Order: sequence, then structure tokens, then C-alpha cells
Amino acid sequence: MKKDQEMSLSSNTANTMTQTTPPRFWDKAARKYAAMPLRNQADYESWLARVVEHLGPDDKVLEVGCGTGSTALRLAPHVGAITATDYAPTMIEIANEKRAQTKLSNLTFRTADPFDPSNEAAKAVGGENFDAVLAFNLLHLLADPENALECLRTLVKPGGLFISKTVCLKDSAWLFAPIIGALRLVGKAPRVRMMSPAGVENIITGAGFEILERQTFGARAKGHFLVARAVE
Repeated sequence: MKKDQEMSLSSNTANTMTQTTPPRFWDKAARKYAAMPLRNQADYESWLARVVEHLGPDDKVLEVGCGTGSTALRLAPHVGAITATDYAPTMIEIANEKRAQTKLSNLTFRTADPFDPSNEAAKAVGGENFDAVLAFNLLHLLADPENALECLRTLVKPGGLFISKTVCLKDSAWLFAPIIGALRLVGKAPRVRMMSPAGVENIITGAGFEILERQTFGARAKGHFLVARAVE
């Protein structure tokens, strides 16, 4: 068992996607989540600028776990086309409400779980290949990020990019694990894996990517930003 798996907050140690927090949790939280201000706007603007630097005006992009679509809306003017997905229908409902207030024609929001082979919307996404696949604040919420990265690798064109930012709490698990565990008992927090920056990189490289750029934001609650290229 990998070290980061040992720190998982899931009570079931079996490594299956069924352990991931169900969509209904995010559906219930969606409206409140959408109204919350960013905790660190400066860090967000910093890594978002790095994402833009790696994308081209003709790129076809996929974002998984897009939430209410704020980042996809910011990135759309810089790419050819972007498909943004989330498995929580209310998140996508809010994202489409936001898109309706813009003139963007190259942005599509879809309710889809790209890691579920039985999901019809995901099959449609899976039939495409993208210049870049994005996953922000997602991998630490998945029960099986190794499998997720293998799935996403099949969606990236040869030489294409996987760009991510992952919350890494392992170094401060002594602080966060009890808090998150207590909040989960009352339905106020999702399942969270205690991941480390090195652990995240190992998962990504193990799926067939090479790391091009890395940057870590924050102190105790670290956000590990990575740009990786699909190895041909």
C-alpha cells in the first residue's frame, strides 16, 4: 500500500471509486460553495496565469471536477474550445447560469464522471482527445487517483498536457485529519486523502506523464501545482 493511501480518511481501505464522496454531497453544498469568496485570490491568480501560459489559442481542453465553472470561464477566452465536467448536476447547473451571462461560445459544461465507464456523458467525452486536461483541487478527493490518472491519460493527445493543482495535507495530517473526520461525521466535509506533493507527482508520472513545472502554494494546507506532458 502506498504511503498516501495509508493516510486516506476513508474507513474502507479498499481502493475503489465508490469511496469517493457521492454527488449529492456537492449538490447540497453547491449554492453555498458558489457564493464563497476565494481564500487566497493572489495564489489563484498566480497559478491561473501559469495555466494560461501553457495553453494555446487553438487548443481543445478538458477540465474535470470543474465545480461551478469559475476557472473554465476564466480560461475559455485563451483556448479554442473547452469542455468542463463535474459529476454533481447542481454544480453544472450553476456553471451554465454563469456561462449564460457571457458571450462565450467555445465553452461547454457537462454533467459527467469521466472515471465511470457506465456514464453516458463520460463516454462522449472519452471519444475525444484533448491538447490539455485540467484537474484543479480534485485528486485529493478521489478514492483512487491512480486509476483516475490512467483514465485521463487516454484523453490526452501524445505530447499533450495534464495540468493540476492538488491540496496536500499529509505533512499536517495531525491537524487536519481530526478536524475533517469530525466534520464528515455531521455531513459537513467530503472524504479527503492526506496526500503529499511527492506522492501526487508519483501518481502522475506513474500514469505516463513527465513533470515540466511544479510550484507549491501555502504552508500547512499546501496546494501543489503541476504541469505534466504525456509521454509518447
